[in-house]
Amino acid sequence: MRYVPAVSSRLRKLLYLVLALFTALALNGMYLAGVTFAEWLSGDTLQNYFYQYMFLAHLGLGLLLVVPVVVFGIVHIYNAHGRPNRRAVQVGYALYSTALCLLVTGVILTRVEGIVDVRSELVRGVAYWTHIVSPLLVIWLFVLHRLAGPPIQWRVGAGVGAVGLLFAIAMAVFHAQDPRRWNVEGPASGEKYFFPSLARTATGQFIPASVLMADSYCKRCHADVHRGWVHSMHRFSSFNNPAYRFSVRETRRVLLERDGNVQASRFCAGCHDPVPFFSGAFDDPHFDDERHPTASAGITCTVCHAVTHINSPRGNADYTIEEPTHYPFAFSDHPFLQWVNEQLVKAKPALHKKTFLKPLHRTPEFCGTCHKVHLPKELNDYKWLRGQNHYDSYHLSGVSGHGAASFYYPDRAEHNCNGCHMPLEDSNDFGARDFAAVGQRQVHGHLFPSANTAIPHLLDFPDWVNEEHRKFLRGVARVDIFGLREGGVIDGELRGPIRPALPTLMPERSYLLEVVIRTLRLGHLLTQGTADSNELWLEVSLRAGDELIGHSGGRAADGGVDPWSHFVNAYVLDRYGERIDRRNAQDIFVPLYNHQIPPGASDVVHYRFVLPKGVRGPVTMEVKLQYRKFDTTYMQHIYGPEHRNDLPITTIASDRVTLPIVVSEVVSNAPVEILEWERWNDYGIGLLRKGSVGARKGELRQAEEAFQAVERLKHPYGPLNLARTYIKEGRLEEATQALRRAAQHDPPAPAWSIEWFTGLVNKQNGFLDEAIENFRRVVDTQFVEAVEREFAFGADYRVLNELGLTVFERSRRDRGERRREARHARLREASEWFQKTLAIDPENVTAHFNLARIYAEFGDAQRAQEHRALHGRYRPDDNSRGTAVRQHRSTYPAADHAAESVVIYNLQRVGAFGLGER
Repeated sequence: MRYVPAVSSRLRKLLYLVLALFTALALNGMYLAGVTFAEWLSGDTLQNYFYQYMFLAHLGLGLLLVVPVVVFGIVHIYNAHGRPNRRAVQVGYALYSTALCLLVTGVILTRVEGIVDVRSELVRGVAYWTHIVSPLLVIWLFVLHRLAGPPIQWRVGAGVGAVGLLFAIAMAVFHAQDPRRWNVEGPASGEKYFFPSLARTATGQFIPASVLMADSYCKRCHADVHRGWVHSMHRFSSFNNPAYRFSVRETRRVLLERDGNVQASRFCAGCHDPVPFFSGAFDDPHFDDERHPTASAGITCTVCHAVTHINSPRGNADYTIEEPTHYPFAFSDHPFLQWVNEQLVKAKPALHKKTFLKPLHRTPEFCGTCHKVHLPKELNDYKWLRGQNHYDSYHLSGVSGHGAASFYYPDRAEHNCNGCHMPLEDSNDFGARDFAAVGQRQVHGHLFPSANTAIPHLLDFPDWVNEEHRKFLRGVARVDIFGLREGGVIDGELRGPIRPALPTLMPERSYLLEVVIRTLRLGHLLTQGTADSNELWLEVSLRAGDELIGHSGGRAADGGVDPWSHFVNAYVLDRYGERIDRRNAQDIFVPLYNHQIPPGASDVVHYRFVLPKGVRGPVTMEVKLQYRKFDTTYMQHIYGPEHRNDLPITTIASDRVTLPIVVSEVVSNAPVEILEWERWNDYGIGLLRKGSVGARKGELRQAEEAFQAVERLKHPYGPLNLARTYIKEGRLEEATQALRRAAQHDPPAPAWSIEWFTGLVNKQNGFLDEAIENFRRVVDTQFVEAVEREFAFGADYRVLNELGLTVFERSRRDRGERRREARHARLREASEWFQKTLAIDPENVTAHFNLARIYAEFGDAQRAQEHRALHGRYRPDDNSRGTAVRQHRSTYPAADHAAESVVIYNLQRVGAFGLGER
């Protein structure tokens, strides 16, 4: 038989090609492995643009290696399988199997769309480690294979190793050339382009609009996410939103007339118009807000995901944004290069994730950059004023787990806004993952359902969009027809809670209907956002059979709600006493009243009626909490005075009860699902909140009665809330006794709340050292239950301020030169607490005022003056209410009535919308 060499001359050339490709792949792999190891050590993503080219080379070399390895292996095995050197043959089999395993796992990890697209984390994990270990096994088996045959040329191997070391060093140098700085505030030099918005770019320069508008690029891999976003209010935040366009046009017109430029309107643009803003088009007074390519961009995918740093919790777009680094060929027009780009992203998504999904995106501070607003002097030509503020009402609530004095707490703290506004949705998007370990891949929805039911209607969105908003709104609050007070006055005898017991009504008698609104599934004030133009009101109807005998909250023919209704809103005035009714932020001056309700709190609304003589019963009372995004006045500003407001109305909550008017009358009502103690507690909370301001103290007695009922029902919130009431009234001894009962209750009231209110009582009694320890325990969150529920009260700046004030007051007792060091130590401690407050709320007036006092005590005139100036800047102007409020109240009787300390609405007012003449 003719001798056939195991490696013929032609096959040897193929072997040299295989060895060359494998060597290049190994050197390249050393670089990739080095970066991966460094990432493991540092815990940070170190991949950069250069890394992606190296990885692309790795894929290319691996692909080139497949055919030569397979062909060489088959021919070599065919030639050598019968050789007597069985050890060499067996090791050869193992070597070839391992090489094939290396190539197969490489293909699996590459995710070749349409061919191999393995998403199982387990399978990919096994493939990854197999791919890492296989090259080492290939080298080891190759050495064993050669040891069983011709001598190995070790000098060549050493040379390859030296080249590999030099290559790794060179690649590390190239890798380190990435010029980006992560998570740092943009340079102040950019202020000339962006102020009074607080936004910055990473370079201080503009960002091309095309980079910020690459939404179709994102859609390729995130189709489900894109589907939500494209119908979201983020997408329609800018001039593509007709309501916003109307308002900002007026703002720009006013500023151009006043200042000769529109630069102060940048205040809006950092959040609403980021694409024209960061690309430089926004400053043009003649900017075409309908036809300019950037005018309809809204908040794009890139705008949110290219934010690299939250500069402060001040809001007003105080973030840093950069021009993001994309993978090679991201915006190529060539289909093949686009495909290559997508495979790169899918195979090595770490840089993509670091660039576009950062830890800051999971924080409430990220949302707060735009959902916390102040009005700068540059805008209103007056002074710094607080605007809408979702962030602080959330931060100080029980929902966040930071509020130490909330009325209610969730089972576990909600640490960010995404938990409510970005619910998980089933998805096959590339970025989907198994969040709940249930075998179903999901993504966070990007529709951001909330309260804007207007824009989907005005722009004719698909029905499912508005339904998502309505579904989100339903149940965020509830209404409860709690009881009736005899005589139609707030101190009349209470008949309640209504149901299961039913009071019998008597004709010709006056009654006061007591309605409770309680916020439930809500992490911030009700209502929030555009609280001056949101329309949230109570519609109350009173019927005897088919006859309507009382009504409030009806609507006129043009859709306008009766101005004598109870609105859950903020009623804001300009300096001339006219209502801010067209979102004219530049004119905001002072609130007339604020009826918003905090999360986990309640309000009580009073309605007087007289049961008519001769009425035939039974009498049915129905209450609806109605919501419409924009009121009729605003819509008529936008579309003209004849416009009929047809925006959808959502009933957030309702309650209905039927009462007899004769003792023998039989009526039936649906059972009340609210626990009795909770109904009393909600009623008391509403009265307590009304009694906490000025002349409203008159309702504290009724609050006390409600909380006494809660205590009789054996719930610890009874004595705890009695303590709150007594502290408001200065009844400190009774507050102490109530707190003691709350602590001894089985189960006890929340320990942190008891500690907080005990500290307030101790402070008012002059027991400052005890009060300091109370407040410190709250700040340190030294409560097992609180820790289990992930609460952290060290972020409640009300507690920090109270602690700082108490320590400062305690320092005054260290008199004389011998106590000077102790006094200074307490002053330093007090200043530290106030500085902690400013880290959370940089505009906090209490902290600035007291830091000015402390630095003055130290003789540090410069720092004292700095904080004195900041206190003057941020404190409300107490003199501003005067003329503007008097002017409005004298001209608008309905608003004047709603601004009273105790408001009683007349259910039978002559001229009430929908009731007719009576």
